[in-house]
Amino acid sequence: MRELTVTDAILGSRSDPGAPLITFYDDASGERTELSATTSANWAAKVASFLRDEAGVMPGDRVAVIAPAHWQTFVVLAGIWWAGAEAVIGAGHGATVAFCSRDEVESSDADEVVALPLDPFALPVADLPTGVTDFGSAIRVHADAFSPVVPGPTALDGRTTDEILAAAREFAATAGVDAAARVLSDRHWDAADDIVANLLATMVVGGSLVQVAHPDVSATAARAHAERVTLSLS
Repeated sequence: MRELTVTDAILGSRSDPGAPLITFYDDASGERTELSATTSANWAAKVASFLRDEAGVMPGDRVAVIAPAHWQTFVVLAGIWWAGAEAVIGAGHGATVAFCSRDEVESSDADEVVALPLDPFALPVADLPTGVTDFGSAIRVHADAFSPVVPGPTALDGRTTDEILAAAREFAATAGVDAAARVLSDRHWDAADDIVANLLATMVVGGSLVQVAHPDVSATAARAHAERVTLSLS
């Protein structure tokens, strides 16, 4: 049997693949984007196919992620793990590919740099430097299905898949997150520890995440009610 990836663990924890997995708000732009496990898997498949078929990423290769908490950052991570690669949070020397927000595209020495639009529709990023790949244009052409490969020896900044999942489940237990949880968070995803605690802990136990960027505190109570939040982390 194939060894499971972090992405497999997330998707396998869902009792209803059509229910929300991540709901992303940006109070600065007014964005609200919601992805189910099924939709997340479709995006992850596209990212993984791009990495394998276009960028030549092999299991164990390093792929940098230089982007804030956002639904696109999540599906990029999910695609990296499905491709068997190691996600490196930050500039990450020696990365084969780097996925970067528009203002970070010159922060990595990766062989290939992909610019994330960080908008609701993954629209093309304008005025990219020569040699930088546009995320939406490159990813959309790939299929919505992918056969995950065997994960490499490490999955996130030198940590194994088992170490990541154990740490995420431990944090979930401490925070009271379970499969029924609907978690509201404005916490960052700036380092491996942040990814584990603020993203994966909710997802690997079957919960769903409401992630807010640039939070408007005056909207918090109404949002928590509308989204049926059971736990807030900030």
